[in-house]
Amino acid sequence: MIATLILRDTLRGLRAAGLPVVFFLIAATLFPFAVGPDARLLAKAGGGMLWLAALLAALLPVERLVAPDAEAGVLDQFAARGIADEGVAAAKIAAHWLSFGPPLMLAALPGAALLGLDGPTLARLEAGLAIGTPALAALGVTVAALTTGLRGSGALAGLVLLPLAVPLLIFGAGALEPTDMQALKLLAATALLLTFGAPFAAGAALRSFRD
Repeated sequence: MIATLILRDTLRGLRAAGLPVVFFLIAATLFPFAVGPDARLLAKAGGGMLWLAALLAALLPVERLVAPDAEAGVLDQFAARGIADEGVAAAKIAAHWLSFGPPLMLAALPGAALLGLDGPTLARLEAGLAIGTPALAALGVTVAALTTGLRGSGALAGLVLLPLAVPLLIFGAGALEPTDMQALKLLAATALLLTFGAPFAAGAALRSFRD
C-alpha cells in the first residue's frame, strides 16, 4: 500500500512538475536583468539565487500534497487499514522529492549556464541540492499537513515554510564557496534532521486533522 501511494503521488507530482521547473528557469533568466551584465557579480551571486529559486519552487505544489487526499477521505481509509500516519507522511515525502527534486537538479544545469557558473561551482550546487531537496520536500509535506483544512492554506504554508527553510538556504549558499566545507556538513546535518523528523511531525498533524 505504501509503495502504491509513493508511485501514485510521484506520477501525480511529475505531471505537475513543469510549473516549479519553469518558475526556477524564469528566475534564473530574470536575475541577470536585475543585477546587470557583470559576469563576475552574476557568477558570485548566481548560486545563492538558484538556491532561493529552488526554495520558492518547493512551495508551489504544497496545496496538492495532502489536501486532496484529506478531502477525498483517502487518509481515513489508510487509518482504517491500520497504516500509521507517519508511514503515510514518509511516503508522501518520498513521492514529493522524486517528483520535484531530480527535475529541479536537471533544471539547475541550464540555470547555471545562464548565470555563468563555472564547473566546480555547479558541482557544489548540485551536491547541495541533492542533500537539501529531500529536506525541502519533508518541510513541504509537513507544512501541508499542518495547514490542511485551513482557509488560505497556500499563503499560510508559505509563511510557515519559509522561516523553517532559512538554515537550508544559508548553508546551501555557503557550501558554494570552494573553501567552506563546514557549510556542506552543516547542510547535511540540517537536512538529515529535517528529513527524518518530518514524518513524525506530519503524522501527528494528519492525526489531528482526522480527529
